[in-house]
Amino acid sequence: MGRRNHYHVYVIELSKDVLYEGRFKKANPGYITGKPCVYVGMTGLDPDVRFDKHKAGIQSNRFVKQFGLRLLPELYELYNPMSYDGARDLEVELAIDYREAGYGVWQA
Repeated sequence: MGRRNHYHVYVIELSKDVLYEGRFKKANPGYITGKPCVYVGMTGLDPDVRFDKHKAGIQSNRFVKQFGLRLLPELYELYNPMSYDGARDLEVELAIDYREAGYGVWQA
């Protein structure tokens, strides 16, 4: 496989409390009550390691550190691993798809 294709997209479930955050709410005007709130990211690390770093405050997204519950591998495992460009593009595409489906989405 080589070093080229060692990037991963990942999806983290966020607590519904994130909906009280103004920036999150503003970014998701089409949120449908009851749908999941998620963070979509990409990494050169294993998603489990990346999640732990978020929670520990290392290169962390504020919403994940404060509201991250767990990884949702059923939403991303089939895509990984991939190239940097592939992961960067898919991160954006997944965020758009989930937002269009009514999810609350944060993607940095």
